[in-house]
Amino acid sequence: MLAGGATRRVFKMQPNMQAKMQRKKAGSVRIIGGQWRGRRLPVPNVASLRPSGDRSRETLFNWLQPYLRMARCVDLFAGTGVLGLEAVSRGAASAVLVEQSHPAAAALCSSVELLKAEQVAVVEGEALAWLAGQAPASIDIAFVDPPFGTALAAAALQTLVESKALRPGGLVYLESARSETGPPAGPAWELLKEKLIGEVRMRLLRKPPAMPN
Repeated sequence: MLAGGATRRVFKMQPNMQAKMQRKKAGSVRIIGGQWRGRRLPVPNVASLRPSGDRSRETLFNWLQPYLRMARCVDLFAGTGVLGLEAVSRGAASAVLVEQSHPAAAALCSSVELLKAEQVAVVEGEALAWLAGQAPASIDIAFVDPPFGTALAAAALQTLVESKALRPGGLVYLESARSETGPPAGPAWELLKEKLIGEVRMRLLRKPPAMPN
């Protein structure tokens, strides 16, 4: 079952998030590993889409390789959805792609249909509102790559803590601007990996495992 009991149809919520920053657009993005390696997916002409580059994704999935098999993933602020789709391509059990922009969500649906990715769901709506409604311990890996220069990353981490949707020992990939050097979320998280590539800061966080009684 997909994380949160999602299906492949598109769910709609009323958007109330801050306006996203203008970003450089691309015509397509390529999956670089796994069963869909080399497949190109369309990137719609939507302000704010910033697909993660090949180099940063290769680094990320090298980090995640020991954890991906049968993982339940969510790609918050999904944009092109390439992080969630790459995870499934490399062996994750499922991915939910959450995206507020209607054109971007429609493009995600097209990509899912193109790949015949029955284990991938698309949610059109506000990422934080969706996340707050998920069942405890229903997520193994969360991708958090919101527009740079906003407070959305910190809000997503806080919502993961409050909702308990991420299982104990679960992972969060956080992508931010290079200049964003503050602590990820205090004692609620363990920093496993950190790397700078160009103007991007990559961090892999872990929720502390549950302590035995």
